[in-house]
Amino acid sequence: MNESGREKFNEIYREIILMRLNELNEEDTKGAAGQAIVELDQQSVGRLSRMDALQNQAMANANHNRRQTQKIRLKAALMRMEEGEYGYCEDCDEDIAIKRLEFDPAANKCIQCAKG
Repeated sequence: MNESGREKFNEIYREIILMRLNELNEEDTKGAAGQAIVELDQQSVGRLSRMDALQNQAMANANHNRRQTQKIRLKAALMRMEEGEYGYCEDCDEDIAIKRLEFDPAANKCIQCAKG
């Protein structure tokens, strides 16, 4: 890919990554209530309702952790972009397929190296 093509490529994927980071931040804001501490008072909430609330809290925490991991990967992709390394496999230095980056803009390995 020539220099102007690489710049356009980076511009397109920078926008995709920034939009995804924004979506994840919005999801975090919406999901914050689900992570609240569950009350221990058995009188105000029945045992099954409390168990359900604990399960919902655990799922909200797991979703939050997943979003945090995605944010870290996306920010790392932006850093690779700044360093001129975005779109290249970390292991073999070959181009990462466009279809792979469309599916996961934070991908840092080509499909062959990702398979192991």
